[in-house]
Amino acid sequence: MNTEILGIIVMFTLSILLAIPFGKYNAKVYGGEKTLLDPIFDPIERIFYKISGINPQSEMNWKQQMVAMITINMVWFLLGMVVLMNQGSLPLNPDKNPSMSADLAFNTVISFVVNCNLQHYSGESGLSYLGQYWLMFLQFVSAGTGMAAAVVLFRAFRDKAADTLGNFYNNFVKSCTRILLPISFVVAIILAFEGTPMTFEGKDTITTLQGDSVEVSRGPAAAFVPIKHVGTNGGGFFGVNSAHPFENPSYLSNMVEMVAQLIVPLAMIFAFGYFIRRRKLSWMIFGVMTVAFLMLTIPNINMEMNGNPTIATMGIDNSLGAMEGKEIRLGAAASGFWSVVTTVISTGSVNSMHDSSMALSGMNELLAMMINAFYGGVGVGLLNFFIFIILAVFISGLMVGRTPEFLGKKVEAREMKIAMIIALLHPFLILAGTALAAALPQYTADSLNNPGFHGLSEMLYEYTSSSANNGSGFEGLGDNTPWWNISTGFVLILSRFLPIIGPVAIAGLLAQKKFVPEGDGTLKTDTATFGLMVFAVIAIVAALAFFPVLALGPIAEYFSLY
Repeated sequence: MNTEILGIIVMFTLSILLAIPFGKYNAKVYGGEKTLLDPIFDPIERIFYKISGINPQSEMNWKQQMVAMITINMVWFLLGMVVLMNQGSLPLNPDKNPSMSADLAFNTVISFVVNCNLQHYSGESGLSYLGQYWLMFLQFVSAGTGMAAAVVLFRAFRDKAADTLGNFYNNFVKSCTRILLPISFVVAIILAFEGTPMTFEGKDTITTLQGDSVEVSRGPAAAFVPIKHVGTNGGGFFGVNSAHPFENPSYLSNMVEMVAQLIVPLAMIFAFGYFIRRRKLSWMIFGVMTVAFLMLTIPNINMEMNGNPTIATMGIDNSLGAMEGKEIRLGAAASGFWSVVTTVISTGSVNSMHDSSMALSGMNELLAMMINAFYGGVGVGLLNFFIFIILAVFISGLMVGRTPEFLGKKVEAREMKIAMIIALLHPFLILAGTALAAALPQYTADSLNNPGFHGLSEMLYEYTSSSANNGSGFEGLGDNTPWWNISTGFVLILSRFLPIIGPVAIAGLLAQKKFVPEGDGTLKTDTATFGLMVFAVIAIVAALAFFPVLALGPIAEYFSLY
């Protein structure tokens, strides 16, 4: 077997094997059961609650939890604007990087607050170390926000009937301290030993093999990089992200970062099954997501390994695969695998330039973000998939002439209206944003690095990445302009909070309803048959919404190669 393929199989298998017991641990954390980390973090959490005046035992309904979420995120946004717009005159800036403009700071802070980390700046030249540390803080708390929101869903289906669904702050703090921080610490130790810098000193001077003297940026990258993966954030400390040899020094670090970005989204799926005591349901969800993931991943790896046929006709050796925009120390196969993982789970980090991917590889990367429900970001991936479950339950109920039910709760008109709004919001934001960018060339034409089909794909990718809270880009696009900073900023806000509030509202409404015991006519939602139904709903929604624009972009580009 090809060693590159073997490495990919090991990475993915290891992620699953670790995620199952880790999911059980997560369920214990959210269920208030004792864990090994309690003696370490209990005293720290008590200090935090004492200073803040928060009572973690105070129960909240779903509306109160969402108000708490919006409020605390607004505070982080305002503080972030102050830091980034004044970083040039603040401490921890040895390289004298300037303060950000208002529109760039707006985009950057919003992006990190909403767990997207769309970066319209280059990390080593665009931020001071203080700015990097503030964004590192946002990577922890934005991930914790998504996980705390998912716990509302957990609680809604564990209790047979409930008006209150836990405490947002309690679940948020536990997500950060008990789950995200320990994994990030372990990953940071490994990266530091592999060569990722951890220093507050400024640029260093090195002499190249050619004898040139070059200044090389450093910084506290070993602390920053782990949470960008563990929290499915994706923001790079350096401009080229995990293609940079300091962020991702070796094939081992590549494997560690890959497992780090997979483990929490996978674990949250299993945690759901453990928490509500329906493990078979979590396996159904995992199965649907994994089949879809492999349908995107296998073709990508194959296309990147086979290389560009147009280059081959020029007599150029293509045996290493499509290596434009890729790191030789990682290879085409590992880059192709990473490109799907990072878009499927909305991490957005890159170890190769997606703008250089083969045309249909780029299409698969777009599809992964357009669907945005296969694994997904920490917490929110499960919330997105829940919307499709509700749609599938409703359609299945209509097909058999029975009132739709999910886990003993009747799904009625109000829940369906919310589900449809959320399902249609994502394609609306992507397609409307791309249409406006194409219709207003006076604001966007100078930003494009490529004309024609690929230029459309660059614009489409930018809004897809924003709406999916992903953050990766077809970086042929010159995106640091007022148009891109402001337009994607508003897409980021709408695409983060409404898709969280919608599923949480449905869960809260269902939790208040009377529990209906399962009978002979009850639709089983933990079977392969229902999983196939959910997959069909996802495929139909994605095909109807996105096929026309994909045909004009990556599909047209693919046929132009031949």
